[in-house]
Amino acid sequence: MTISVGLVGAGPWAEMVHAPILAAGPDTRLVGVWARRPEAAARFGVPVYERIEELFDNCEAVAFSVPPAVQAELGVLAARAGKALLLEKPLAADLDGARRLADAVAEAGVPSQMVLTWRYSAATRAFLARVSAIEPFGGNAVSVSGSMLGGDFATPWRLERGAILDIGPHMIDMLDAALGRVTGVRAHGNPRGWVGLLLEHETGAVSEASLCMSVPGETPPSRVDVYGRLGSEHLDGSRLGPDSFAVMLAEFAETVARGGGHPLDAAHGLRLQEIIATAERELERQA
Repeated sequence: MTISVGLVGAGPWAEMVHAPILAAGPDTRLVGVWARRPEAAARFGVPVYERIEELFDNCEAVAFSVPPAVQAELGVLAARAGKALLLEKPLAADLDGARRLADAVAEAGVPSQMVLTWRYSAATRAFLARVSAIEPFGGNAVSVSGSMLGGDFATPWRLERGAILDIGPHMIDMLDAALGRVTGVRAHGNPRGWVGLLLEHETGAVSEASLCMSVPGETPPSRVDVYGRLGSEHLDGSRLGPDSFAVMLAEFAETVARGGGHPLDAAHGLRLQEIIATAERELERQA
C-alpha cells in the first residue's frame, strides 16, 4: 500500500530528509507541503498550500518537520482532521504540549509513529536481540557533538533547551529498549553544556546517559553499551546503515493501513517527554 503524505515544514531537516524520503516511495507519496515560509517549500516540487487545512484535505497522513512547540500545536489539528501522524522527536517543547498532542491522537483514534531513527535500523534491532540474551543489568549511552556551535541545527529551541531535548529522546529510548522501561531519572549538569542522566529501569537495571552538543572539533559517534550477567553488547551509531528511514516508512504505511498500533507511537513519545521533563526540573533546581 502506498499512502499519500503531506509535509508540514520546509527547513533544513525537511529538505535533507523528510521531503526526499517521502517522495522516493515505494510506501509513501509526497503530495504537498505547508510551511510558514511558502517560498522555502517551493523547491520540493509538489503543491504548496497556503492553509494547512488544504494540505489535510489532500492527504491520508501528515509528516512533521518543525520545531517541537509547533508540532504540538499543528499535530493536534491534524489528529482532529483524522490524519495519521509521523511525528519528530521530541513530541513537544514541554510536557503540557506533549500531553495535549498524545491525548488528541488517542481521542481521534488516528495512527501515529515517532521518528526515532535508531530504532528502525537493522543494526539496532540485531543489537537489541543480542542484549536480551545476556541478562543485562546496566549500560550507558553517549552522544557528543558540536551541533549547537553553528550550522543548520543550531536552532533557537536547541540553543535554549540544549542536548537533553534534542538527542535525549534517542538515547533514553535506546536504554529503555535495551534494559526495560525507565521508571526513574536523576540528572546533573548544564542543559546547554554537558548533561548526565542516571536512569532506573523496571527490571532493576540502572544506566547512564551522557549528552552534549557543544564540543568543538571532531567527536566520536554516538554509542550505546549494555552489560549483563552473560556478557556485553555494543552499538556504534556510525554503523546504523542507510536502511532506517526506508524501514520507518514501510512500517508507517503498514500502521496506517492497519489503523494504528505501532509501539513507537505518540504515547511512547509522551513517556519519553515525561522522563525529560523530570530531568529538566531537577537541573533547574540545581542551577
